[in-house]
Amino acid sequence: MDNLFQTSLFAGVTVSLVAYLLGMLLKKKFKLAILNPLLISIVLTIIVLVVADVDYDTYNKGASYLSWFLTPATVCLAIPLYEQWTLLKKNIAAVALGLTAGVITSLVTVLVLSVLMGLSHEDYVTLLPKSITTAIGMGVSEELGGYVTITVAVIVVTGVLGNILGEFVCKIFRITEPISKGLALGASSHAIGTAKAIEIGEIEGAMSSLAIAVAGILTVVFASVFANFY
Repeated sequence: MDNLFQTSLFAGVTVSLVAYLLGMLLKKKFKLAILNPLLISIVLTIIVLVVADVDYDTYNKGASYLSWFLTPATVCLAIPLYEQWTLLKKNIAAVALGLTAGVITSLVTVLVLSVLMGLSHEDYVTLLPKSITTAIGMGVSEELGGYVTITVAVIVVTGVLGNILGEFVCKIFRITEPISKGLALGASSHAIGTAKAIEIGEIEGAMSSLAIAVAGILTVVFASVFANFY
């Protein structure tokens, strides 16, 4: 099996896509939040690599092609935002304050938990960009001296949890305003949360798309400041 991954340019891509397809089928059949397609694909891919004794570098030679679509996929999120541009202009103050509050809350949470758990400075800055999209988070982590690979894993886990629990949390706290729900999902769980927001509604999806970009920029600014606190 290891030879197959080394000789085939598309073995990694194939495994990733098949795993994600199985995740989608499971989600469609059982309709359970825990059966998130991304989470299922991660678990299945890891199982395949462990059973086949394939190291990550070998797998990534073929799977890296998927990364090429990360940037254009993120850019496409601007479409629902454009469609709700009038609504955005009417609520610009609330949007700005809400996203700023969301970013600061995320950073403060990481700071408090890092102090309580006695993490090192490197561990701390690794976790700071947990709630922003991978493309930005990797750069922030590297700039601050964190462990980039762990940052990527934390970002994915944060997104999956937001996708699974976001709507449930909104119901608990009786958050029904579409703009608020979209901003919350985008600011806390980036693109993966935005996928859930789009499922909920057009306004939620548009606001969540906006939150990805703005929260990313704000995190770049504030993370450099928070990095000096611990």
